[in-house]
Amino acid sequence: MMDVRIYIPLLACLLGPVMGLPLQVFLRELEERGVKETTEPKDVFSRILQSNQGSKKRMREGDIAIKPGRSASNCSNCTWDKSSNGNVIVPYIMSSGYNDAKVSLIRAAMQEFETVTCVRFVPHTTEENAINITSADGCWSYRGRFGGIQPMSIGGGCMNKGIIQHEINHALGFVHEHGRSDRDDYVTIMTQYISPGDLSSFTIQDSDNLGLEYDYESVMHYARNAFSNTSGKDTIVPKADPSVEIGQENGLSSLDISKINKLYQCDICSALLPHRSGTVISANYPSAYPTNANCVWLIRTPSKQVSLKFNAFDVQSSPDCVSDYIKIYDGASKTSPVLLDRTCGAAKIPQLISSTNLMLIEFVSDGAVTATGFKATYNTERCGGTFYTPSRNFTSPGYPLTYYNNLDCFFNITAPAGYKIVLNISDFFLENAANCRFDYLSIFDGDSPASPLLFHSCGEKAVPIQVSTGNSMLLYLHTDNFLNRRGFKASYTIKPLSENTLDALDERCRMRWLT
Repeated sequence: MMDVRIYIPLLACLLGPVMGLPLQVFLRELEERGVKETTEPKDVFSRILQSNQGSKKRMREGDIAIKPGRSASNCSNCTWDKSSNGNVIVPYIMSSGYNDAKVSLIRAAMQEFETVTCVRFVPHTTEENAINITSADGCWSYRGRFGGIQPMSIGGGCMNKGIIQHEINHALGFVHEHGRSDRDDYVTIMTQYISPGDLSSFTIQDSDNLGLEYDYESVMHYARNAFSNTSGKDTIVPKADPSVEIGQENGLSSLDISKINKLYQCDICSALLPHRSGTVISANYPSAYPTNANCVWLIRTPSKQVSLKFNAFDVQSSPDCVSDYIKIYDGASKTSPVLLDRTCGAAKIPQLISSTNLMLIEFVSDGAVTATGFKATYNTERCGGTFYTPSRNFTSPGYPLTYYNNLDCFFNITAPAGYKIVLNISDFFLENAANCRFDYLSIFDGDSPASPLLFHSCGEKAVPIQVSTGNSMLLYLHTDNFLNRRGFKASYTIKPLSENTLDALDERCRMRWLT
């Protein structure tokens, strides 16, 4: 007999709104099934144009503000100043009208510049020149530094990291990619689909291309149908491969970073890895890496979380890894939580999973002995995590709303040698079934599913405190394609192995579980 469970998800998807399923849950379920909303543009420039409809600001090319009495395209000597330590200093003023979430988003967009370039954004004090970031009428910026306190608008419809970085890049002096002086070598502008009043947005600029190639992935590139007056017709068509994707919303591209570093002569070893998967290798691998290296790789997948796996690792060994080392952060900067602290030698590094779509790898070598370095691959994960901090709170994906379909999530907790892990699951609700054959959570006393099993269950219940016998613990969450619940909420702390962890309260909890 055909399993009726195959048909129920489709029925739920079709009837969800009618049955009163919360809208955010229903939309998330659609996305999990690969169904995307079509009303929201998925590239930076289309969203900018949408936000700028009705704006009274005098602009060219859709979002570049024009200063009265100034040439529309001239940007000679309009770069920002460098300090004595080689950093480019861009003072900024943040509007008091932004709430904490919006301030955090703008700062996160700035942070990526700071991680992989020598540009530094500093709160304005007495500096003569600064960017005044306000929520005005749309998304726009002046090109380059023109002197004094210059406004930049990041309005309500502009709250997207890619849009913010697009406008900041204008302020640093960059034109739209399709306006480069050599653009006709790479794209064809289909003027027959552009209204006469919009043709000026496709004017070629007298740009310095810095000897770098044309970038279809640039955050500064128009969408392929920008300003099209005919539905279904593109205005920008790549010459080498008309099907190549142009226009995106995720943020700076690798070449955007290279252009900033070359324009401002940044002495920095950095790379941005913005794709769903890829490879990270140390310089010269598999030959010896150079001495006196200080490099970072920022992995920014388009969505979900980053999973990093080392295929080879050989870094000069030293006490406490004071000489050469690798260090990995759960975020876009060195102030983010540490996923892997200083590591060297020929260490076996477990798979690392970030909590977001950002992961930063730092590699440092001194002036003495070197080794072959490392090679690692990264991919996109839907869920999971790798935790090394002394304590942390974490949840199943989507909590306290329902978790997603078809999950296989691994949460790997590692404490220093001589310590154990004390795990508290304060809320637990998974689909219930005989033998937990559909959805379940398993907890292992070690770093792999081959380790001894501490817990395996489903349904809704109180979960006893779990304590590892060594310095690692693994949680594995599995879900099928139907009947999702809210999942779990957990926290852990690390304790010395010698400490008596099970106090009377824990014991009562364990006895309640056993009865």
